Amino acid sequence: MTPIPCTLEFHAPCRKAAFIRRIKRFTVEATALTGPDSGEMLKAHTNNTGSMLGLLHPGSTALLSPAANPHRKLKYTLEALDCAGTMVGVNTLTPNRMLYRAWETDAIPEMRGYDHFKKEASVGKSRLDAHLSGPSGELWVECKNVTLVEDDVACFPDAVTERGQKHLRELMSLATTGARVALFFLIQRADGHCFGPADFVDPVYAELFYEAIAKGVEVWPYEAHVTTRGITLGRRLAVVPA
Repeated sequence: MTPIPCTLEFHAPCRKAAFIRRIKRFTVEATALTGPDSGEMLKAHTNNTGSMLGLLHPGSTALLSPAANPHRKLKYTLEALDCAGTMVGVNTLTPNRMLYRAWETDAIPEMRGYDHFKKEASVGKSRLDAHLSGPSGELWVECKNVTLVEDDVACFPDAVTERGQKHLRELMSLATTGARVALFFLIQRADGHCFGPADFVDPVYAELFYEAIAKGVEVWPYEAHVTTRGITLGRRLAVVPA
């Protein structure tokens, strides 16, 4: 079956810059590589509060998207960083946006048969990224961004995540009620051959990950291809068995 095209386009083409350093939790510095201000230092917003393990190398190519709001203090957003020739998307809002775009375009087979899509939906005391409903019933989805590849395996998380552990427990609890529940992992790089939990980073998360699968939580790992113009959904990767 030919994949259905599914692309998130940036507000405007990204600028290439040379990464310098992360100066604050939400701010990075980079040197412009193109344009009239080439060679000048730029500051960009990053919404990625993770470690970005293996990506923050001074001199590596960064993709900066111009802010849609011209009055924003930081005029650029860090979208991606080069890692050994592979562009890696680091914007943590992208998975949620891609999930919605994939639903709109029927690009992910697992989401077909659902007519309604609600973002940031509440269930009990929890809030999940998406609730879908329609002829196929109900579906709850939580999204995660993946930037780490180790020994050809795309891995999550890149730092110990108590929040991620909590999400797994909540999804398991929901699955035991008979609800259809899924984890959508968007792997924003194209050099992973399969997907699994990063047990060398967060062994507790890894244990809960496989426990969740055993209790009926679906896992959808999809790779993505990042360019200066946007991010395109790629193939689904196999999950490394426990």
